[in-house]
Amino acid sequence: LMNAAVAQGVEPAQIAQHCDSVSLCFSKGLGAPAGAVLAGRRELVAEAWRARKLLGGGMRQAGVLAAAARLGLQQAEATLRRDHDNARRFAEGTSGPRACWGIHALGSPLCSVSLAAVETNIVMVNVHGAWPSPDELCQRLRAISEEEEAETGQAVSVLLLPWSARAARAVWHRNVSARDTELARRKLEFVARKCQE
Repeated sequence: LMNAAVAQGVEPAQIAQHCDSVSLCFSKGLGAPAGAVLAGRRELVAEAWRARKLLGGGMRQAGVLAAAARLGLQQAEATLRRDHDNARRFAEGTSGPRACWGIHALGSPLCSVSLAAVETNIVMVNVHGAWPSPDELCQRLRAISEEEEAETGQAVSVLLLPWSARAARAVWHRNVSARDTELARRKLEFVARKCQE
């Protein structure tokens, strides 16, 4: 909800007004250590409350978590906008004095990305050809080799999720910086080149 609201430049309530219920997790993009809220009709919330109690849910001294959630909400727009910008840089690249190629501009026969589909903090990397599969590509991005250290001067492990038979999913959050994004892009470029060789 929050990523969609930031991407569209609207208040979350403008999106939520069309829903019967809304659940918002504070520990994902908002960065709180735990916590979520549920909003909806009185009957739905009452049943959720009952089910939570039946399953052993409950907290004491939850004020500290509530404070972290409140801070996450106050900083949501800036934090999520940064995540969106990093995802866009990974997919598209940057211009200027320190220009770099993104996946789109790499022109690799191994992988591509649809820039039109990069709206928030998620980038779907399309994997082409019979080899490597998205799972194999993700394994190579995660692995660190002596060859990588010798060629690039650094060892980087990048975690992407094999999403389907032809795609891998990359997601940004508040702990992934612009520098991390650049290192991930370079690692993908390195892996793509090695797979082509």
